[in-house]
Amino acid sequence: MCLIAFSWQPGGRRPLLLLANRDEFYDRPTAPAQWWPDHPHIWGGRDLQAGGSWLGLTRGGRFAAITNHRDGRAAPLAAARSRGELVADFLAGSLSPQDYMAGVMARRHGYQGFNLLVGDLIGGELWYGGNREGADARPLAPGLYGLSNAVLDSPWPKVERLKQGLAALATDHSEAEALALLGDKGRAADEALPDTGISREWERALSAVFIVHPGYGTRAQTLVSLAADGSLSVVELGFNDERQGRALQPDRVRRLQLSLRKKAEPASGQVVGLP
Repeated sequence: MCLIAFSWQPGGRRPLLLLANRDEFYDRPTAPAQWWPDHPHIWGGRDLQAGGSWLGLTRGGRFAAITNHRDGRAAPLAAARSRGELVADFLAGSLSPQDYMAGVMARRHGYQGFNLLVGDLIGGELWYGGNREGADARPLAPGLYGLSNAVLDSPWPKVERLKQGLAALATDHSEAEALALLGDKGRAADEALPDTGISREWERALSAVFIVHPGYGTRAQTLVSLAADGSLSVVELGFNDERQGRALQPDRVRRLQLSLRKKAEPASGQVVGLP
């Protein structure tokens, strides 16, 4: 992912409402969101070049998403591991978000720059961490957050625009209204652009919420909505080339509906698992 804005309100009427755009080169092979054949409990898109993912969920309420940290001045890391595996490994595993994040932080220098979100949507736990200054691992308190290619809540123009749009959504908003926020192609003024060590032309192109550029652009838009009763709804719109991006005409739409429920607690004094 390259842009995520989300409202995290565990215990509230809508514990999670998340909007995300994944930006990538159009020629990078990608599988759309679906149940994974080798891990049938995981639903999400897949990077067919490196095997990882940018965002996914499981039937048991595990959630993970990642963005790259952009630093055009940093030397490429030799033999860097795929950042997408951090999402895939959490979804396939059983460690708590806290324990998993602790393990990631111990080996974080083996990856190019990243920001990682991992959570237990049933348990109401969401963690953030990365491998750049200011990205220390921590649990997230209830609130409105934005994440792009710098540390959490860096006030980049597109991060602020998407957060403001998310905050302004009516309680009874439609799916179309939420997804429209992800289709904003407006670019930031030059004086508001971040300086990440890349050319001014690229800074301009990447400043849009929805990116369209020759050979590169927004490849997927995702809306995740979790209600207090455990009803989970996810929709992913996929774009495979510049023409589709310019027209905001996805070539596919993938949907997921799940009911996440807490495991029933045994009654007081009840012995579980004995004949």
